[in-house]
Amino acid sequence: MPALEDASGTPRSLLILGGTSEIALATARRLITRGARTVRLAGRPSPGLEAAAAQLRGLGVEASTVPFDALDPESHESALGKVFAEGAVDLVLFAFGVLGDQARDERDPVAAARVAATNYTGAVSAGLVCGRALQSQGHGALVVLSSVSGERARRSDFIYGSSKAGLDTFVQGLGDALHGTGVRVMTVRPAALRRPGPAGPDQGPLTTTPERVAAAIELGLRRRSEAVWVPGSLRPVMAVLRHLPRAVYRRLPV
Repeated sequence: MPALEDASGTPRSLLILGGTSEIALATARRLITRGARTVRLAGRPSPGLEAAAAQLRGLGVEASTVPFDALDPESHESALGKVFAEGAVDLVLFAFGVLGDQARDERDPVAAARVAATNYTGAVSAGLVCGRALQSQGHGALVVLSSVSGERARRSDFIYGSSKAGLDTFVQGLGDALHGTGVRVMTVRPAALRRPGPAGPDQGPLTTTPERVAAAIELGLRRRSEAVWVPGSLRPVMAVLRHLPRAVYRRLPV
């Protein structure tokens, strides 16, 4: 199928897995202003998913919902395959995942495994399905939201962080496997989202917003980047943290 991207490389057709994600919707809105015309929001059927699609239709695009459950990999081939069978997809954005509750999950191995299965196993299955479909059509981009938490284990969120570390490694390998096929793969490593309210641990300079992540994704697509940190200042910070001795790292308030 011919590419639907316009001359500037802006994707015209989007498939978003995790269709109620704040980052996903901010990205969709930004790309709609740049010329995207078709958006499919994939996720568990819910009023929130339908409301998100209605919101995007209000911006003048064709928006629909697709049933998708990260914890049901046996359904991924069928559910996602139907989307690609309907027409070419320029951009697939993986924006699904769960943070979990570190304290609770340490006491509940089943809950911890669910975090890992959602963030990693589900993405492996869906990533292979979408990667193969993009390769078959001969063009497109796969953008995956990872996290800076996956770059080095932290005591405060190592269950979530380990799932993102696995995801990050998988996406890098998938990008290598698809290199030269016409398919681009980009990993996005955002900081924690800044929340409204009094200043706190999630309000500092190394936090971000959905809109800033969306802007970084758009810029990364134009630059054909393979990895993007949001904010960009995280890249040198994480380079230092990755190489700190464990005895020193353990004493940091992270």
